[in-house]
Amino acid sequence: MNVCSYASFLLLCTCFVHGKPTLRKERVHHDPELSRQPHEDNHSYQYDHEAFLGKEEATTFDQLTPEESKDRLGKIVERIDSDGNGYITMEELKAWIKRVQKRYVYENVAKVWADYDLNKDNKISWEEYKQATYGYYLANPEEFEDDKDQFSFKKMLPRDERRFKAADLDGDLVAGRDEFTSFLHPEEFEHMKEIVVLETLEDIDKNGDGYVDEDEYIADMFAHEEGGPEPDWVRTERDQFSDFRDLNKDGKMDMEEIQHWILPKDYDHAQAEARHLVYESDADKDQMLTKQEILENWNMFVGSQATNYGEDLTRDHDEL
Repeated sequence: MNVCSYASFLLLCTCFVHGKPTLRKERVHHDPELSRQPHEDNHSYQYDHEAFLGKEEATTFDQLTPEESKDRLGKIVERIDSDGNGYITMEELKAWIKRVQKRYVYENVAKVWADYDLNKDNKISWEEYKQATYGYYLANPEEFEDDKDQFSFKKMLPRDERRFKAADLDGDLVAGRDEFTSFLHPEEFEHMKEIVVLETLEDIDKNGDGYVDEDEYIADMFAHEEGGPEPDWVRTERDQFSDFRDLNKDGKMDMEEIQHWILPKDYDHAQAEARHLVYESDADKDQMLTKQEILENWNMFVGSQATNYGEDLTRDHDEL
């Protein structure tokens, strides 16, 4: 969730306001997309490098010699081996690839963490978040009486509290880093999907009947000028609504249909890539990889190139 779009307004109010209420975002949520470059042959490894290291990191590989690349790859392998048993399973490799692809989420949280951790105890309580985001509004409500942002604050404060409580798995109203990450980026976490769907419904359901009809669906993406024609893409979206969104053909979307729309269960790129890497590198065909097997196929994982993980290994990145 982008926490900066109200920044210019809020900074005019007070230096104590660091963020904004969480607002709706792009409706359909996909996993960060892996490169779509096909595996042309066993010597074309760009797809594998981007999947294993992340697209941006993969572009920096050329800075290292093969020896340096293999040395750093060995250190990465030790981090992928989460149980420390000397073997990389398909699930461990899949989990690594997913984390690499979602690295932007953790980097976003790291950037804003200090703004909300007001007492610097490496935790963020609901009271800290509320003060950082809504403090000025709560202390000076009279300044917002004639301001359109008053409605936004009044609406978003209880909504943020509801989301915070959903992310707070132990119920103590204090978020550790993982809990706060799921608060800011709920679409990335299984236990937060119901909140994502509910917030989407609340955003689009203007008549408050608990459903999204075709007109509400279109209004969410297109501001129709009275008397003006609808663009072709809007007519296409109307067809999409009737053919693919309204699954039970009752003229509206319920919570289950909204989830099917905004949180599609697409092809699992990470699973497919993990399977491919294991298949190509598993010399003894035991469905697991040793550090030696990976290093013997180092060019598939990192090539003759460098990786920003060389820098990362000298920093404290809990997320990777």
